[in-house]
Amino acid sequence: MKLKSWFAAAALGAGLVSGAWAKDIVDAAVAAGSFKTLVSAVQAAGLVDTLKGRGPYTVFAPTDEAFAKVPKEQLDALLKDKDRLRAVLTYHVVPGKVMAQDVKPGKVKTVQGQELTLTTEGGVKVDAARVVQADVMADNGVIHAIDTVVMPR
Repeated sequence: MKLKSWFAAAALGAGLVSGAWAKDIVDAAVAAGSFKTLVSAVQAAGLVDTLKGRGPYTVFAPTDEAFAKVPKEQLDALLKDKDRLRAVLTYHVVPGKVMAQDVKPGKVKTVQGQELTLTTEGGVKVDAARVVQADVMADNGVIHAIDTVVMPR
């Protein structure tokens, strides 16, 4: 399935389109329309099948505006380095399905292996990123849109 359908599903889950929510995280992100760079990165990293898999996953998904904050030369280099790109993208993914209302402050282990720091004072934050849209539903998890690309340490 193409990434466009992944984002289409996100729009469904976000209530942007009437009907049932997306079949998987990839389709949900495509449907949302605000994750074009992320979808391209997921394709480049070879992670489409993983995010279409059984899950469940919680994805803290940088918006296109979040990726626009990354200097162009740094983003271009990242997109060309498949191993580094996979590490950055999987740092945005947590095993399990965590809805915004269930987020607890503290550390959570990512699929990449390192920990993200979650805070809830003044809204949900993931490391230095703020959740700007929560609970975009998919059959295999949930997406929370964030305003900054977070990088593993």
